[in-house]
Formats: sequence, C-alpha cells, structure tokens
Amino acid sequence: MQLKIMPKKKRLSAGRVPLILFLCQMISALEVPLDPKLLEDLVQPPTITQQSPKDYIIDPRENIVIQCEAKGKPPPSFSWTRNGTHFDIDKDPLVTMKPGSGTLIINIMSEGKAETYEGVYQCTARNERGAAISNNIVIRPSRSPLWTKEKLEPIILRSGQSLVLPCRPPVGLPPPIIFWMDNSFQRLPQSERVSQGLNGDLYFSNVLPEDTREDYICYARFNHTQTIQQKQPISVKVISAKSSRERPPTFLTPEGNASNKEELRGNVLSLECIAEGLPTPVIYWIKEDGILPINRTFYKNFKKTLQIIHVSEADSGNYQCIAKNALGAIHHTISVTVKAAPYWIMAPQNLVLSPGEDGTLICRANGKPKPRISWLTNGVPVEIAPDDPSRKIDGDTIIFSNVQERSSAVYQCNASNEYGYLLANAFVNVLAEPPRILTTANTLYQVIANRPALLDCAFFGSPLPTIEWFKGAKGSALHEDIYVLHENGTLEIPVAQKDSTGTYTCVARNKLGMAKNEVHLEIKDPTRIIKQPEYAVVQRGSTVSFECKVKHDHTLIPTVIWLKDNSELPSDERLTIDKDQLVIADVSDDDSGTYTCVANTTLDNVSASAVLSVVAPTPTPAPVYDVPNPPFDLELTNPLDKSVQLSWTPGDDNNSPITKFIIEYEDTMHEAGLWHHHTEVSGTQTTAQLKLSPYVNYSFRVMAENSIGRSSPSEASEQYLTKAAEPDKNPTAVEGLGSEPDNLVITWKPLNGFESNGPGLQYKVSWRQKDGDDEWTSVVVANVSKYIVSGTPTFVPYLIKVQALNDVGFAPEPAVVMGHSGEDLPMVAPGNVRVTVVNSTLAEVHWDPVPLKSIRGHLQGYRIYYWKAQNSSKRKRRHIEKKILTFQGSKTHGMLPGLEPFSHYTLNVRVVNGKGEGPASSDQVFNTPEGVPSAPSSLKIVNPTLDSLTLEWDPPSHPNGILTEYTLKYQPINSTHELGPLVDLKIPANKTRWTLKNLNFSTRYKFYFYAQTSAGSGSQITEEAVTTVDEGKMAGILPPDVGAGKAMASRQVDIATQGWFIGLMCAVALLILILLIVCFIRRNKGGKYPVKEKEDARADPEIQPMKEDDGTFGEYSDAEDHKPLKKGSRTPSDRTVKKEDSDDSLVDYGEGVNGQFNEDGSFIGQYSGKKEKEPAEGNESSEAPSPVNAMNSFV
Repeated sequence: MQLKIMPKKKRLSAGRVPLILFLCQMISALEVPLDPKLLEDLVQPPTITQQSPKDYIIDPRENIVIQCEAKGKPPPSFSWTRNGTHFDIDKDPLVTMKPGSGTLIINIMSEGKAETYEGVYQCTARNERGAAISNNIVIRPSRSPLWTKEKLEPIILRSGQSLVLPCRPPVGLPPPIIFWMDNSFQRLPQSERVSQGLNGDLYFSNVLPEDTREDYICYARFNHTQTIQQKQPISVKVISAKSSRERPPTFLTPEGNASNKEELRGNVLSLECIAEGLPTPVIYWIKEDGILPINRTFYKNFKKTLQIIHVSEADSGNYQCIAKNALGAIHHTISVTVKAAPYWIMAPQNLVLSPGEDGTLICRANGKPKPRISWLTNGVPVEIAPDDPSRKIDGDTIIFSNVQERSSAVYQCNASNEYGYLLANAFVNVLAEPPRILTTANTLYQVIANRPALLDCAFFGSPLPTIEWFKGAKGSALHEDIYVLHENGTLEIPVAQKDSTGTYTCVARNKLGMAKNEVHLEIKDPTRIIKQPEYAVVQRGSTVSFECKVKHDHTLIPTVIWLKDNSELPSDERLTIDKDQLVIADVSDDDSGTYTCVANTTLDNVSASAVLSVVAPTPTPAPVYDVPNPPFDLELTNPLDKSVQLSWTPGDDNNSPITKFIIEYEDTMHEAGLWHHHTEVSGTQTTAQLKLSPYVNYSFRVMAENSIGRSSPSEASEQYLTKAAEPDKNPTAVEGLGSEPDNLVITWKPLNGFESNGPGLQYKVSWRQKDGDDEWTSVVVANVSKYIVSGTPTFVPYLIKVQALNDVGFAPEPAVVMGHSGEDLPMVAPGNVRVTVVNSTLAEVHWDPVPLKSIRGHLQGYRIYYWKAQNSSKRKRRHIEKKILTFQGSKTHGMLPGLEPFSHYTLNVRVVNGKGEGPASSDQVFNTPEGVPSAPSSLKIVNPTLDSLTLEWDPPSHPNGILTEYTLKYQPINSTHELGPLVDLKIPANKTRWTLKNLNFSTRYKFYFYAQTSAGSGSQITEEAVTTVDEGKMAGILPPDVGAGKAMASRQVDIATQGWFIGLMCAVALLILILLIVCFIRRNKGGKYPVKEKEDARADPEIQPMKEDDGTFGEYSDAEDHKPLKKGSRTPSDRTVKKEDSDDSLVDYGEGVNGQFNEDGSFIGQYSGKKEKEPAEGNESSEAPSPVNAMNSFV
C-alpha cells in the first residue's frame, strides 16, 4: 500500500516525523495498490474510474455508448437506472453491457431511434464492501433542423442609413455556429462599419453603395452532425445620395440605456454593443468602479464584443460601453452578475482505517447561491440508510469513531444549487493489516554523482505505517537536512556524493507489526568528453580528424557513436573510426557539416559537436598567434573543511606558451552570478590547493593567459559546499549618535553573506554609559544595520559594541567604541560680549565661553549675528538685513570685516552644537568711524560759453562720513593732446553746481573732481568739455584743430561759403567716417582701446585715476555695452558719467556664502545674509571712472 502522492515534500527532522505521520494516520486517505499479491487477500470497495459526461449529446446516426468503469476487490457488479427507475437491460435486445464493465452499448444503427433512449441514466458499481454511483448522465440526441421557409423582400435604402440583416437560425442541439457568405461560399468582409452580432444578425452602422448585392446568406453549421443549413438569400440595394447627413451614434443592440447579464463562474463572459451612426462610431469599454482584468480580457468583433475568460464573482459589476463619433457619444451600462454552479473546496477522500480507529470524511463546496450538501451511503440517502453507531453526520462532515469492519461502505456527497450539482464517491474501508513493503528486496540503484538519488519504499498497512530509513548495518535513523522523505516512502538524496554509496534500510511500522527492506546505492562518476572535436576548415582532397576522448566511471562501459548532421554517418570507406578519432580521408564538399560525438552509458550520455568546412586549396597560411583556448575538465578532489584541490586540463595555447592560470570562484549561495578572483598559479601547473571560507557554496573556473592575452573562462566546476562555522569578524563602522535628545542610534556596516560563515546571521548589540557603573545591556537583532536605544539622558557618552553571531556561535569579542546619545539645543548664551572697533571697516569681538554642560551636544562653534541700523526712510522700505559669521571650535574672539564706515551696528553671539543654535547673548552696540567717501555719483558740464563752463554733480552715494569740501582740478588740452597747467579749486560741501569763468574760448578742458571727509579724499570722477567758438553757434565741443583765430574770423566772414572751409569739413567728415569704421571693426572683435600712454601725458601727477588693485589706468572696453556708437561718442549725451557700483564689498561677496577670517581680519568665518541685499551704503570703494574716449573730441 502506498501513501497518496501529494505535490509537497517533507524534510526529516528529529521528533517531527512520528507526529506528522501520526496525523496522516488520522486524516490521510489510503489507496490500496492494485498489486497482484495484495489483491489476492485484500478487499476494497468499488471506485468509479470512468463515466460519460453529465450532459451527453449523442449523434443520432451512431450507436449510443454510455461509459461506466469501476475497480474494487472483489470486482464490482453493475446496474443502471433510467429516469430514476431500474433499467432492465435484459428486456431490451438493442442494449448490451460490455463484459467486465458497466458500459452500455445501445445499437440504434440497425434499428431503433435515438429519441427513444433520451433520458437520465445513472450507473451503480457494487461489491460486498459497498456501492459507488455515477453522475446523472443526461442523454440527448443532437438536432440540426432546417430553416423555416419565408419570403424575403428586397431591402432598398439610401446611402448612410443603418441596416440590420436578421439571421434567426433554427434552434439546434447544440446551438449552431453562424456565419455570413455569398453564393460563391465566400465570407462577407466585416469591419468597424459592418459586423456580425452574437445573435448571428449582420449589422451595418451605415451603408455604402458598394454594399448592394443580392446574396446576403446566413449559414448555420451544426458541428455535432457536421451539417450546414442555409437561409434564403437577402437582397440589399443601396441608393446613392448626393450627401448623407451625419448623425451621432445610437445603439442597434442592446436597446435602451441599461441592461442586465448573468453568467456562471468559470465561463466566458461576452458583452456586446453595436452602434449605428455617420461617421462610423468607435466602441470603448470600461468597468465602473474597477479595472478590466488585464490577462483575461479580450476584444472581439472590432472591439464591439468584450470577452472575459474564467469569470469569477469578483467580475460582477457594471460595465459600460461607449459609442463615439465626431458628432457625439452615447453609453450603455450592462449590469453583470456572476453566479456559480457548485465547485469543490474539499472533496471527500477515501479512508482506510483499522478496527477501533477514528476518521472523518469532509465534503466542502461553494457556489452562488450557496450549495446544499446531502450525504448518501452506498447510493441511498443517509437518512433512510441502515444505522451505523460509529457514524455521526455534522453538516458537511461525517465523523467516524471506533470503526469496525462492518463500517466499510461507499459514501456519496452531493452538493447542488439551481445551476448544477457535484457528486463525489469516497469509501471507508476498515482493514487490519500489518505493514508490507512492496518494493523488491535488495534492489540496486546506480546514480551519477551530483544528481538526485531516489530510493523507493512502496508500502501498505492498516493502520498507516510510519516509515524510517537507516544507512548501514548499525546506522541511526536518517534525520539530516540532506535527506528528503516523500509521503509515498521514497527517500531522496538531492545531491548524491561518493560517500552516499551504501546499503539503505526502509522500515515500516504500525501497531500490528513491522516490515523492512534493504536497497543498495552505488554512485558513479559522470561520463565526460575531455577532448572534444574542434571546428575544422580543410581543403578539398586533404584528410581531417576529429578527436573525442571520453572519461567515464571504470565500472561502466561506454559506447561512442558518431553522427553527421544528427543522422548516422554515411556508409563510406573514406570515413574510419579509430579508437577516439573519426578520420575523413580525401575530403570533398559533400563532407561539410556538423559532426557529433555521443558517449552513452547505462546511466548517462554526453555529446560534443564540431563543424567541418571544406574550402578550395590555398597557400599554407602563416601560424596564427592568439589567446589560449579555455581550460577544461575541471575536477575537485581532497575536499576538507577549509580547502580543496582543483585540477584542470589546459586548452590549446595557440602558438604562444601559457604563462599563468587565473582561478576565480562564485558563491552560488550568497552572490550567484558574481565571480571573484581567488588566486593565480604558473602556466606549468594544472592543480592548485585552494583555501576556502566556511559556509560557501563554491564553484570555480580557470582562465589561461599568454603573451597575447587572457582566454575565456572555463566551464564552471562542480559545486562544493563548505561547513558552517562561527563568524571570524565583527561588523565595522560602528557608531553611536542620537537622532533625538532622548535616544541613541547605534549603526554598523553589516557583514555580507560571504562573511557570515554560516546560517542565521545575527548581531548582538551592547551598550552602557561610559561614566556609570551600569552593566552592559544587550539585544540580538537580525537583518538590520541599526538599533535605536530609547529613554537615554541627553548627550551622554556611551560605550558600544556590536558582535556577529550565527547558528554555530559567536564572533571574537568586538572592539568597544564610544558614542553619544542625542543632542539638544544649548541652554545658555555666551556672556561678557565685548566689541573693539579696529578701523572704519573692521571690529574685533570677544566673549566668554559657554560651559560644556550647558552646550548639550558637540560644540560646533560660535555664531555672531550683526546688522547695521537703518534710517527711518529705509526702515520703512526693507527689513533689517542680518549678517552671520561662524567661528569654528572653541574660539572666544573673532574679527568682523567688511563693515561700513560711519555706521551704527548691533550684534549678538550664540553658541552652536550639532542640534542647532542656543539663545542669543544680549545685544551689543558699536559705531564705526568715518572713512573716505566714494566718488561723486555723477558729473556733467552744462551751458558752455566762449569763456565759461558750468559743472553740476551729485554727492557721493556713500559719503562714509560728513563731507567737508569738494576738490576740483582741471587743465586745458591743446590740439596735439598736450596737457596745460593744472588748476586746483576748493568748493564748499553744500554746493552741487559751480561755474568756471575766464576760460579760453574753443579750448578742451579735462576735469578731476572728488569729495573729502575728515578721513581724507575719496575717489575721483573725470570729465572733459570744450568752450564754444561763438555763443549761439556750435555750442558744445568742436574739433581740436579749429583755432581761436578762425573763430574770430567767423565774425566778419561767412565761413560757410569759403572753399577752404568746405574742403576742411569734408576732410574732417572723412576722418570721422574712417575712425567710426575702425571703432566698429574693433568693437565687433571685442577689442579694447589702450589710451594709457596718452592719459599718462595729460594726468595730474598728484591725483592719478587708478584701479584699486594695481594702481594703473584701465583699458577702454566696449564689452559692456553692445549698442551702436551715437554721434561719435561713448559717453552719455548729457555729458554725465555715472559711477559704477562697487564690486569688492564683502557684503556682496558674502551674500549667503560661508567663509572664515583670522583674528587680524583675514577671512575665517561664515559670512552670509539672511535676506535680500539692500542698496549699498557707507564707504564702498569704487574704481576710478575710465578716461573719456578720444572719440569725444568729435561731436
């Protein structure tokens, strides 16, 4: 007897096997094997093995065969009922029963009609142990009736109208398949416009003139009788219309806005929507409050039909089809309800019990609506069956207790609802049998190494025996992980090794006795081809050989055969097989192909192939130098816990000697597919002793290297699993930091799978306060790299250690690291804040340090917030801009650079830790002294006359103090650009306009203008201007070579009529044009116009306009403004030169940027602004404005 085979496996483990098998003894069903020896003295109730389908449609032209097959001991007898009453087959000469079977054969081909035998049939198989019954088999003959004759009038309609051609096929059994064809039996083309509905009708969304025809024919094919019926042809004539009026969609089927659909679980749900309209509508489908199942949804008939296969109750709901064209859209909702005929959740299973045992039969089914469960015994409703004291019925369960031999019977469970029924037979067979082992004694199993070995132990017994396996004469029960015990008694060794060889004993026990059987297992070496045939290209008429060297187990006898193109070798004396070689002499073109060497033993077979290419004779080629061929025939020997020997056979060196072999390994357990370097050996070695790590499933491969390069890797070796051991290292990067003021977050870098050394890798995390006497607190965690300790004091040092462990043991004692619990914001502000003003732009700040306990965290440094007081008008416009400098570490003083002179400042100091800033100190106020002013904001010359010029200016944008006076210096410039004597003039600070008189007429002057405070002179601004020739004429700037004498002459002579003047003006105009062209060309090239040499000759030796960085004049550049030159001048038309904004302010540079300053003012701190930048104030240094371009001479 054998266990009923289940798909799952159970592993042997100490203590669990008896419990599992004992439970199987209570609930598992046994099937008596039909073994001849057992059947001689074992009885078994009947079991139905084959029967006709419930709904059996027969062909009326053939004999009726109603199947009913059953097995049992003794063999069962059969009887039938028809329409609920006994069917006496002896009284009907047309009905016979097949010998040794219950199958009925009704001979209607000679006489009789199939309709006579319509009805419901049921078969009963009975022996002394009980009776099994079949399903109710409904017999119905197939029908393929003709169409009723009807007169079909021709259909005439206009182009663009919709049309439905009805089919209305006759009702057949089973229903026919419908299709439309013409008189030539050609299928009518269908499209989004023309399609066939599920009811067989042909739908036209709109008709076209080409739809006109007289042979629209609907055909019905009845597959069961293989007949086709034809409807009368329908004639359709479409009249062309000049223009068809377009219209929105309307549904042809189904009608209305909503409909209902009911379908049974497991069937195909088909929903259909066909619409008419012009242009042709397109159909879309959605499910309300859900999505359509992706893998079960299909669209048919140009998306007019939605099909969902294998429907279940979850597919119930509202489905919406949408028909849409350019003029509108409509929708129809189909409410789908999925019902279900009964289906099994747990069908009852046969029970084999011994006297006095208990058992249960469970019959559970589901459906919609919920099916009703009823029980029968031996085909009779259990309510009217003979009473059995060992039986108790509880709904869908029959409970048996203390059964006796008379309790044997066949029980039927019937689950039914309005949509169908299920019927299952399950017998209860009460037997008292000691264990028997059915597998032949001393069976020899031979298995190739590294393959699974299956040792059979077919058994029978009642009660159900427990099975144990032993190895060797005095071996203990096999409980190791490398063995798998199947429920049918078979012992599986998943990967058989050489040490698996031996004698195995199977022992079956129950309370009535014990039986055992010995089988023998031999493990054989695999057959391998260590020298494979190689690809060959040979010339016609030459000789070629293919080598096939086979290595095999010495106890097995291999046979080697050769194939060409997977067929037998041709019978040709030119082909000879000599030991390990196939030799082909006098090669011809017909010999081209693939040659395969196949080595067979009784246990395995291997093959290798090579291609032969035949070419025309060519001159002998030079030797080919290439990387080596990969090594092969890798073999592992001398396996130890932490080492193994690897050997291999080198491949061809391809005319360059092998210099070394590179060995790589793969850990298939932890990092499958990833190869790591292991070691290298010289090119003369073919073996290597490899050191291994614990609990790694190794595979090895070898690569050869020569002077050309490295070969491809060899095939991987067999796998070798080393034994597990405790970890030999602990996690690294252990840290303890708090994420909150009351916790400690311990993190570490976990070990990888290779470093685990065994299964069950975990970490023991331990901690205690550094300055306390507490014991270590520890937890063990797995699959994480972080542990959070809650409820800690704020910022307290902790000692931490993390130790690895696995199922084997612990790693060495780990190193102790120090961490801190979480930080909190500092509680105290720095005290005794003092400010010392160094100069107008620099101040030094001192403060007392905050006590370490009050910092409550890692001291990051001190942060100074400082800001300048705003006047009332600016305060209304903007918020105060606070600047920040951060001084790292424990410094107690720092410099504040970049201050604005003559300003009122406020500051405070805060301590900073890893959590953030502490409270601010009390505000300290200080003032910066005066500085030199910036250049005047603008300078322009107005109202030029013969002997006077008027200057207007704007005060400096950054006076940086109280202005005391302005200084104006000027000097004439003659026609050769030589500078005259310098005049120095002091102007009161409250003036913004000044007129210079007694100047030379028609003379160019250069002006230098700057402001002064008590701190000194500021940056200057320069300008040039020319006095006029004659008031009222040519006011402004004239060419320098128009002299004073010529200006006086203009008072007596009309100079415009003089020829020399006209010529002069033409020359001047030409010169201006040339200069403009040169300037334009240089401008487009991005060039700069050096004027330093000329300015050196003109500049005031006392006040030289200079750059702030190197004290030299800048170069004139046209890179700032790409607008075209106007009137030959690069200065504004109002003669105003605007001062450029300062670019070197630390406020500008430091906006949002962190930096540092040393104590002497060099940059060490963080410098940032918290808000948008305000207009620059105070003493912002400015570069001197560039001298006016020489082109200003020509206006």
